[in-house]
Amino acid sequence: MTTAAEGETVFVEAPARLHFGVLDLRGALGRRFGGIGAAAPSPTLLVSATAAPTIEITGEDADRAADFAARFLAHHRLKGGARLTVHRTLPPHAGLGSGTQLALAVARALAEIHGVSIDAPGLARAVGRAQRSAIGTFTFAGGGLVLEGGRYPDRGSVAPLLARLPFPPAWRCVVAVPHASPGMSGSAEAEAFAQLPPAPEREVERVAHLVLMALLPAIADGDLARFGPALTEIQSITGRWFAPVQGGTFTPGPTAALVRRMVEWGASGVGQSSWGPTVYGIVEGEDAGRQLADRVRVELGPTGRVYEGSFRTEGARVWRSSTFPAQP
Repeated sequence: MTTAAEGETVFVEAPARLHFGVLDLRGALGRRFGGIGAAAPSPTLLVSATAAPTIEITGEDADRAADFAARFLAHHRLKGGARLTVHRTLPPHAGLGSGTQLALAVARALAEIHGVSIDAPGLARAVGRAQRSAIGTFTFAGGGLVLEGGRYPDRGSVAPLLARLPFPPAWRCVVAVPHASPGMSGSAEAEAFAQLPPAPEREVERVAHLVLMALLPAIADGDLARFGPALTEIQSITGRWFAPVQGGTFTPGPTAALVRRMVEWGASGVGQSSWGPTVYGIVEGEDAGRQLADRVRVELGPTGRVYEGSFRTEGARVWRSSTFPAQP
């Protein structure tokens, strides 16, 4: 990696991430969590950076971006800073990984400015992310379905990436963000995890069996008729694990209602991303994707947000330019 030239601006565009479910809340084999997920078709966040003697940050969520920048510079003992602009953010606390994606985008921009060669897990360690799930870290790094293997509680390493499989181009994902109470985060999330009872061992085994012998083979075969039900069952099982703190298998209200409606409208795979309120549905074909998205828009009304498209084949995009908004 080369340091950005004087006057050159580094742009980083990062996708929202969808969390499809955790693998193991028991930790009986040492590792906890683990999970499956994917980069959403949209929305995305965008940051830019140019070299500067100190850190200067403007735009949306500037205070949080400043904290991530300070962490990265301290971690690598870097002198100097950057002039950072957060041009757009992801919907906060919606189950789309807004904090992790902002942290990684800021870290990547600074790495480019200062000529630091580092991968996505290294970025996450530098800014203190991936303490439980590493799905957002690996969707930042690339597209496709991501499977990560959980982490040991007493180690600082990021959970390992076990598999990354591309989605068939014909599959479409509809992402719906209802106007509802934000999902849990920060100290509230930590407290919620502490209150959860151990997941039943047979259910943990069932999830692992579904992932290995149904979900992964189905995506490799391009078989949505088998992929969808496997994913929906995984979501139902893992949702029950979180029911004691979120009030049901899916967050009550618009989120739970929309999960049911997407099934009625023909989505092959449905679920809630992380703590919600975001819901996703997977169908095959452009027409089916548009039809499902249109129905969801009517259901949510003007206060909801709906995104539709093919699953991403890449993670975050990074480019350099002397003008804005130049694209690669």
